Formats: sequence, C-alpha cells, structure tokens
Amino acid sequence: MEHGFGKLDKLKVFVLAEDSVLYNTPYLAQHGVSFFVQTYSGSERANVLVDVGQNTYALMHNMELMNIDSSTIDAIVLTHCHYDHTRGIAEVLRKIGKRDLPVIAHPDIFRLNLSNDPVLRHVGMTLEDSREKIEESGGRLILARDPLMVFPGLITTGEVRRQTDFEGRGYRLFTVTDNGGVVEDRMMDDISVVGITNSGIVILTGCSHAGIVNIIKHSAELAKEDRVLAVIGGFHLIDAPDERIEKTVRALSQMKIDRIYAGHCTGFKAQVELYREFGERFSPLHTGMSFEF
Repeated sequence: MEHGFGKLDKLKVFVLAEDSVLYNTPYLAQHGVSFFVQTYSGSERANVLVDVGQNTYALMHNMELMNIDSSTIDAIVLTHCHYDHTRGIAEVLRKIGKRDLPVIAHPDIFRLNLSNDPVLRHVGMTLEDSREKIEESGGRLILARDPLMVFPGLITTGEVRRQTDFEGRGYRLFTVTDNGGVVEDRMMDDISVVGITNSGIVILTGCSHAGIVNIIKHSAELAKEDRVLAVIGGFHLIDAPDERIEKTVRALSQMKIDRIYAGHCTGFKAQVELYREFGERFSPLHTGMSFEF
C-alpha cells in the first residue's frame, strides 16, 4: 500500500439529508447534505458521519427510519463551513453522547464567510456551533489542511489543489482578513471524503466548492487509483454559466467514472447535462438512498 492509507473491504453509504426525497417514502428533506458511512476493513468496523445538514430533527428522524443508532458514530467530518452542512453539529454531538469524539474539518472553518445576495449575511458556522460549543458537547476538533486517514481506507482530501481553469471561482462569497480587509473567499476549507477499495474509489462531496473535476483528480492522485466507482454529493453548478457546466461534464466524461449521484447544489440544468452524457450511470441524489461498494 504505497499511499499508506490502506484499503476498505466494504463501504456502505446512507443519505441522511438532501434537498429531495425518494418517491413514496416517509423521509424528511432539507436544504443540506449528510451521509452516514459504514466502513469495513478485516475485523475492524467504524461509522463516520459526513456533514449534518441544517435541521437536526429531520436528520434524527431519517436516522431512526434507517435503523441507524447515533451512539454508534465514531467520527464526524465537516466538508466546509456553510450552515446547510454544519448547523446543529453541537446538538448532534449531544445526542451521540460521547466525549472526545473526533470532529474533522479544515482549520479555517470558523472564519467569517459572507454573502451579499441579496443582503449581507454570514453563511458559515453559527454561534450555536462555535468551537467552544462543539467541545462542550463532546467533540474533539481535529483541524487539518492535509489529507487525514479517518479509518484504514477512508480519508479526507485535505485542501484540494485547483488544477482546472474553469472551477472554484465565482461564488460571490467574501471574508474579512485579520487586518480588516474584505477579500474573496475561495473556500479553501472545502474538503471531501474518499473511500479506497480494491476495485476503485468512492468520493463523497459536500458542495464541491473546489470544483468537482479538481476534487476527483486530487482524490485519484491521493489514492493512486483513477477508477472511480461513484461520486456522491453536491457539485455546486446551480448558478454556473452554461459554459462551465459544459466543460465540467466534458471533463467528467473523460474520466473512469462508473456512477454519478449528484444533487443538493448541483442544479437541474447540470443534472440534465449529466444525464445526457452518462445515461443510466447518472442518478439525482435523494434522501433515503443507500449504496454498498
């Protein structure tokens, strides 16, 4: 294992939160994303929660319907600062009921993240989910810029290297520097989770602010594996110009990707283009879905 990250024997993914629900099901949707990930390696097993959406009641309701016990969660990964992925993290930790539970994120996750669409507001971590509240609720913050092995064969990407010339910009988000300057926020805290198996990799994204093509390239380099069994999550193309959507789909079509499950911030237009290119290998993401690799 040259990369040193190990490999998974089996990986299961459950979609706990997403903007839409499966047809004819009792799940609750919300604007946000959350995945429950079960990992298997030899006799070892671990459960990892990736993001928490923004509505803890809906999250816990769906977990109950899926027969998932929150007390079995061994670690939490937050893919970036935005409220629709992080709101309620302190409450979730209290419901899990453990001490020193690893909460993995980028070191800049607690910064101001501002939008002025339509009026100035902070769209990052809320005061109810501050560093102090997370720690008081049982979380042990692990803030890393570099890739981190959560479990043998399951890693975070760390900061994603920007390789394309059409991704990772234009989100109209700002932050304030230590000396009071107002600058574009390039969302360098946007990380993803990668499951490494013997037959390929599985990539879980939150919003893909780093660019989904960049994320896949970066993940493949880390895992030393270019076959992608599935990409699951939000691609943040909802407000993207047609040219960027076209370039993204074209780039994805040139990669070794078996399946794409894209929802949340992907946008209908991008979903249509993905379906046109990938056919039955593409499916919109919905709350209540589950996958096994």
